[in-house]
Amino acid sequence: MSAMSGILAGCILIAAQTYSIPPAVLLGIYQVEGGRVGQEVGPNDNGTYDLGPMQINTLWLDELSGVWGVSPSTARKWVRDDPCTNVGVSAWILRRHLNDTGNLSKAIAHYHSRTPGIGGKYKKKVVSSMERHGLLRK
Repeated sequence: MSAMSGILAGCILIAAQTYSIPPAVLLGIYQVEGGRVGQEVGPNDNGTYDLGPMQINTLWLDELSGVWGVSPSTARKWVRDDPCTNVGVSAWILRRHLNDTGNLSKAIAHYHSRTPGIGGKYKKKVVSSMERHGLLRK
């Protein structure tokens, strides 16, 4: 295990506990997203970018900068470059979707997209990854 994967594992466990999210789900999302600390992918079709290990979309930056009381550029740097901030934001987003839907399956889909076909395909990728890695019982 590399030092970074150990750090990410710790970040996932802390974020899962903080937001009452199953750590296996966060790990499944990480496996599907496949991002890295410091990574910025894009632009997407809508002009946004995806940041860091959990590929947090930049559409969240205005809200995060307001919550944290920092500039959007500082929020972007934190989300992109700090592994625990990135994973924590991922768990926060998933918790919001879970609170909205009351359903973990829908929350996973909404993490990627509220458009049913797109979100549904994403959820299947996450569940398949969890199954492949022994994180989910059939």
